[in-house]
Amino acid sequence: MANLNYAEQWSPELLEILMQGTLTSPFVTSNVRWLDAKTFHFTQMSTSGYKNHNRKGGWNTGTYDQKDLPYTLTHDRDVEFMVDKADVDETNATASIQNISRVFEQTWVVPETDALFFSKVAQAAQKTEGYHGSTAASAYTKAKVFGMLKDILAKGKLRRYKATGSLIMYVTSQIMDALEQSTEFTRKIEMTQIAEGGMGIETRVTDIDGVPIMEVIDDERFYDAFNWEPENGGFEPQKKVAAASDVEAVAGAHKINVLVACGQTCKTVPKISSIYYFAPGAHTKGDGYLYQNRSFSDVFVFPNGRDGKIDSIYADVDTAEVGA
Repeated sequence: MANLNYAEQWSPELLEILMQGTLTSPFVTSNVRWLDAKTFHFTQMSTSGYKNHNRKGGWNTGTYDQKDLPYTLTHDRDVEFMVDKADVDETNATASIQNISRVFEQTWVVPETDALFFSKVAQAAQKTEGYHGSTAASAYTKAKVFGMLKDILAKGKLRRYKATGSLIMYVTSQIMDALEQSTEFTRKIEMTQIAEGGMGIETRVTDIDGVPIMEVIDDERFYDAFNWEPENGGFEPQKKVAAASDVEAVAGAHKINVLVACGQTCKTVPKISSIYYFAPGAHTKGDGYLYQNRSFSDVFVFPNGRDGKIDSIYADVDTAEVGA
């Protein structure tokens, strides 16, 4: 049972929770046609190109290739909270379903949405040759940071997506601080509210070559791997586990320095977002209010439509590994 202070009168207001809002909401899509409970399909097509025309007659035969690629969701999460009627009464309604659900959304749902996106995109980049790097965070100095970020935006085929205005670059607060002090960088960095889906997100934002640069203030969500089943629920950066006779070695997570994602090819795909509220007497779990929340979603990085390769993302991570 929760430790509720019955000896003192409680204020009906909770202390304001200062959390950064969801930074990856531009990548959430509902435009998916579901084929079964947890899988949707993406059709990928490519064609051959022109050949020289023969004026003596005849046409060059081209080829096309079409693949039906299934994508299956795996991130299935849930929680429920039971609030006894007496707890609501004796704490001046502070321990209410409304307050519990608000705190849960702010402190876990919002950060986990970003953590899943950042880690999945980073992992996809790390599997793609030429689209990932590993750099000590201290290397991003005010003298070098602008050139380093420019170099990242020039990697591989990122220029193609930069030209369409579909890239977003996420950076740590340390890198944004260095960029703000850079003598090479002349654009203004300001605290901006980005409206997305009715939510206002305040963070420092600027741009380089037309690509928005967004600061990830709450860096707990900015790692390339997470443990989704810590003892007390929620998530945490994956800790390094040494190999033993009955334990397989696990690499520790790395904090992300810079992550570049493309709105055309990177998607958070929700399948189920269920919230249930039961008043006392409407369930069989006790004399109180019951709140249940389930989220079933995943993050996917799609290949381009020309040669079926991933070329629209980039991740640079710190060299330090999260220890046990």
